[in-house]
Amino acid sequence: MRDATKEAIARRLKEARKLSGLSQAHVAELIELQRPAISEIESGNRTVSADELARFASIYDVSVVWLLGKVEDEVDLRDEKLQLAARELKKLSGDDLTRLLRILATLKEAE
Repeated sequence: MRDATKEAIARRLKEARKLSGLSQAHVAELIELQRPAISEIESGNRTVSADELARFASIYDVSVVWLLGKVEDEVDLRDEKLQLAARELKKLSGDDLTRLLRILATLKEAE
């Protein structure tokens, strides 16, 4: 993987995680990796497999193409609703956040 692509993936993964209001530990649990692996991925020191990239995209509700840095931002980081949602998500316990993410995944599948 080219360094520029690896850096774009690392930057976008970190950005998407923060916008989602998730900790590295919680993402690690959802993806079934150790927390240090998430840190290594977000710093660009670890390559992400195609399967992992797909799981990240699903958790963060972004496209793989966006994570690869091939398209412009899909969200407006200045959106007040998005900022409010991120703040509220940070207040949830790990178990509550996991339940909420499962509910959201179910709703998305029902579309």
